[in-house]
Order: sequence, then C-alpha cells, then structure tokens
Amino acid sequence: MSTSASRTVTVTDRLVEANRAYAAGFTDPGMGARPVLRVAVVACMDARLDLHAALGLELGDCHTIRNAGGVVTDDTIRSLTISQRALGTRSVALIHHTGCGLQTLTEDFRHELELEVGQRPAWAVEAFKDVDQDVRQSMERVRTSPFLPHTDDVRGFVFDVTTGLLRVIAPNS
Repeated sequence: MSTSASRTVTVTDRLVEANRAYAAGFTDPGMGARPVLRVAVVACMDARLDLHAALGLELGDCHTIRNAGGVVTDDTIRSLTISQRALGTRSVALIHHTGCGLQTLTEDFRHELELEVGQRPAWAVEAFKDVDQDVRQSMERVRTSPFLPHTDDVRGFVFDVTTGLLRVIAPNS
C-alpha cells in the first residue's frame, strides 16, 4: 500500500522554483568571467545591502566577495588574488555597514561554539566595535598582502543602512 506523504515546501524549494522561472526567459549574455570595470568589491553578507543597485553596477561589472562583516580574511585575500592575477581586476572597494551584527559579537563566540559542539573553530570571528577602524584594518590587509600586485586603488567605505549612502573612510596615515 502506498501513501503519498505531503512535504513541506522549504525556502530552498522556493529558490529552485524561482530559478526555473528565471531560466525560462534566460539568454546567455555572452560575456566572459573578467569583470568589465576591473574592480572587486568586498562587502558584508548582510541582506540589507543590494550592492549592484547601491553602486550602479550591472551584471559582469565586478567581482563581489561577501562574508560576515566584509572583513579581509585569508579567504578574502585568496579570492582577491585570483580576481587580480587570473581575471584582471585592478581596484578594490571594501564596504562595511552601519548596524553590523559583528559589532555585537566577541571572540567568545568561538568558545561558546566549542562548548556546544566539542570542537573550537579554526577561524576567527573577526568581531569589531569600531566600524571605521575595521575598514582601515581591512584596507591595510589588502595593501600589505604580498599576493596582490594591484594595491594602489584600494578604497574603504561604510554603507549607511538607513540612508543608502556610502561614507568614505580615510586609510591610516
């Protein structure tokens, strides 16, 4: 005897269905993997940041690298190195934002995870209190990386989630 079990539709199911609708009208834009504007944008993964709209970007204009806080980690340097050395980018824009969740965490988060799961994460939380200073630190990490040949156009910004405006952050002198 077979019974049909009803399955709850998940968010991922909705995404797959949306992709089917997208693909139905999709045409290959015929572009390569090299960003047209030769820029890589490193930003926070926060869902309130619509980077393409906020920066006036179109499909194919840039590489977008996102993580919690938009901080420059070893993996960010890895992505930027590939972006520059293999795919031709020359500029880097670093975008943090107001009201970031990393401002509410500390490195104790790692300890709490260790207590919960029995293993300490190998990665740092990269929490911060001062968003401007963290942008400066990220700029410095990019500018001093021996793997990145193009560090003369590295700019840092804080995106205001209530106004949509970018605020320029001056690097450390």
